[in-house]
Amino acid sequence: MDRRSDTLIRTNAYIAGSWTGAPVTPVLDKATGQEIAKVPNLGVEETCEAIKAAHAALPAWRQRTAKERSQILRTWFDLISAHSEDLAHLLSREQGKPLAEARGEIAYGAGFVEFFAEQAKRIYGETIPSPKSDSRIIVIKQPIGVVAAITPWNFPNAMITRKVTPALAAGCTVVVKPAEDTPLSALALAVLGEQAGIPAGVFNIITTEDPEPVGKELCANPLVKMITFTGSTEVGKILLRQAAGTVKKTTMELGGNAPLIVFDDADLERAVAGAMASKFRNAGQTCVSANRIYVQTGVYDAFASRLAEEMAKLKVGRGLEEGVNVGPLINEAAVTKVETHVADAVTKGAEVVCGGKRHAKGGTFFQPTLLKSVTSDMQVVREETFGPVAALLQFQDEDDVIAMANDTPFGLASYFYARDLARVWRVSEALQFGIVGVNEGIISSELAPFGGVKESGLGREGSHHGIEEFVEMKYIYLGGL
Repeated sequence: MDRRSDTLIRTNAYIAGSWTGAPVTPVLDKATGQEIAKVPNLGVEETCEAIKAAHAALPAWRQRTAKERSQILRTWFDLISAHSEDLAHLLSREQGKPLAEARGEIAYGAGFVEFFAEQAKRIYGETIPSPKSDSRIIVIKQPIGVVAAITPWNFPNAMITRKVTPALAAGCTVVVKPAEDTPLSALALAVLGEQAGIPAGVFNIITTEDPEPVGKELCANPLVKMITFTGSTEVGKILLRQAAGTVKKTTMELGGNAPLIVFDDADLERAVAGAMASKFRNAGQTCVSANRIYVQTGVYDAFASRLAEEMAKLKVGRGLEEGVNVGPLINEAAVTKVETHVADAVTKGAEVVCGGKRHAKGGTFFQPTLLKSVTSDMQVVREETFGPVAALLQFQDEDDVIAMANDTPFGLASYFYARDLARVWRVSEALQFGIVGVNEGIISSELAPFGGVKESGLGREGSHHGIEEFVEMKYIYLGGL
């Protein structure tokens, strides 16, 4: 049993600066199935308590100077950095991803804390030329209020810091509902936030095994002024409908169906490396994972051969084991979905080059899988697989592949590999996605505005644009001067 992360484990929820609730719901090590700890199963009543606590803490928090909020967030960043190894071990255990990837997520998540600690002091207003000589127009920006953040299991640390830190920096208070599968990373962040001096009620965490009534309360409660959510498009639409009753502001980072395009002038070694990084990170369980890999006919066989060679080097196992780079899927339902997609593809003529079934390790491990002769009518192309399956399609020319890549209701991330500069510009502008990675398979950064178009979401997270989501503009018209 790994004990490295136990100092940060909490078995209570965090409301109004107090650790509360009876621990009843087991949190499992996704690789072994062993229980790590139990957490409370809270409901609507406790959710209302957390919202009231955030509302009560709001006036004092928003009245603090930007520098004071910045200093507290900077201390939080320092504590996260100092405990990065403990956080990574805990994350790997409850989520399943390899330890190296868990370390990367902790660093990535800490980057948002550092960035928005600095950005707290850069929420600028403006003056506008007045239509009258005796008047002035001034624009100021103020915190939107209590924010409810609903976060996913695939990045249980970074998706919290990406939402919570800009909210706190702007002067908002927050109630977080982490995913049922991965609440311990969220509670560990609260431990360090408390040590950093985040005041009681400013940062609250509700754990539950029944998310529907909790989510509904967060959406319907009039004290909550904003919902920020990362998860499936299906759930996002439900939350949007529920939030409409009180006309809440929303930011939604929803599902994807990312294409990765390899043109015949691409650097194939770089393209293979990018496909491996994008496709198999977190066992393919990322919203920006390359779900459809389109390869131009002239380089199709060479690319497929090199990709198969690299996939053969992947080691599947528990994330804390040495050299493992593909962990388990999050639960049995995830495995079933991957099996269904592979079976559908094979039935419709796809060739399984390697993998294609559950791993001999049992549990929720699945073999890294390469499919060739994939066509656009297959589920693995039409839907987000969220597993370690690389699906290869052939294309003839640029116009055709752009049309195929854009033929989806989703528009989060996309990737392509090419060296012709004119083509780089044409394709970058033609792809209907919020993010385009050119000759690069890892595109997320706290410095850039992350988000999608079409049914992949609303709003942006990260960069100076990210903090603007948590403020409202007010213009002040001064007359009789």
